[in-house]
Amino acid sequence: MNRAQNLAEGAIGVALLHLEKGCWEAAFTALKATVADGVSIAEGASLYFGAPALAFVLAAADHPSLVQAKAVAAAGTALVTRQRLEAAHRRIDRHQRPPYSEFDLIQGLTGLGVALRRIGDHVLLREVLAYLIRLTEPLDGLPGWWCPTGPHRDRPGPAGGHGNHGLAHGITGPLALLALALLDGTEIDGQRSAITRICTWLDRWEQSDEDGRWWPEILYLHQLEQDGIRIPGPTRASWCYGTPGVARAQQLAARALDDPVRQRAAEVAFVSCVSDPRQVGRLTERGLCHGTGGLLATGRRIAADARTSFPLAPLLLRHQHAGAAHDEPAGFLDGTAGVELATTGVKSSWDACLLLC
Repeated sequence: MNRAQNLAEGAIGVALLHLEKGCWEAAFTALKATVADGVSIAEGASLYFGAPALAFVLAAADHPSLVQAKAVAAAGTALVTRQRLEAAHRRIDRHQRPPYSEFDLIQGLTGLGVALRRIGDHVLLREVLAYLIRLTEPLDGLPGWWCPTGPHRDRPGPAGGHGNHGLAHGITGPLALLALALLDGTEIDGQRSAITRICTWLDRWEQSDEDGRWWPEILYLHQLEQDGIRIPGPTRASWCYGTPGVARAQQLAARALDDPVRQRAAEVAFVSCVSDPRQVGRLTERGLCHGTGGLLATGRRIAADARTSFPLAPLLLRHQHAGAAHDEPAGFLDGTAGVELATTGVKSSWDACLLLC
């Protein structure tokens, strides 16, 4: 596996930073490292690896020398997406439950939908939306996105599987993509119902205390069977699993459905999160996935669409004052490229790969 093609940690993520800054020479150097051994369209290809990752990153560049590379990456993305769609529909037809890697942002079809939206393949994007609609349909009394295993690939979870709420690996990723497509004007039958179905589920599991509103990262079967059981939390204020990502997905859904009550509630949840020392105090790094960079990037997009204004300066200061770990990598998701992108802004909408726009 060519790690340079890994958007999370490889040279391709560094290229995205340089393209955002307009540093062509550095961007081309990173892109050459990315494609040195070819571009993957194998089983593991996704928004964060291989041809779809390259297609996403190249969309940030308007340069005549990249026209052929864009076409090759787009063709590879389409091929991978069709193969993954066929497998997913076969799985649904067999009434089996999905691994989250089938549908999530990082490895799955939601991420491939992000790449298709980015490069303008709206025909195939509509097929991804149709799959996501099927994913939200109940199966044997549980949501269609309920996974048969635990959330950790390296160890078994409790019996009965789990439901995941995180923007990176859970159902709020599909929610955000369904909503963003609708806001773009891309709509198919059942899309609004699927958005509503996910929101209703999130409403059921919304938690609240004196400091605000939040959602559990993970649900297990025993918690569903004991509806009303106390769920520990909230956890850290991260993009990937925490309240910021869930709130952004709900804000997008509310805008797509023209639901000002839900939009206001999502924005209040985010503000209460960033005002809660328990949640922000757990951010011990400055990366996009688990750290202050992701909080700042999410806050920037929530603020831009909010019905009432709130200051971003405290989030920027927190991010700028966060110290780099001695072993901080150079890459996008947990490394210095993402740290700098969070501060730089969103000229090329690079944060679409975080499902923030």
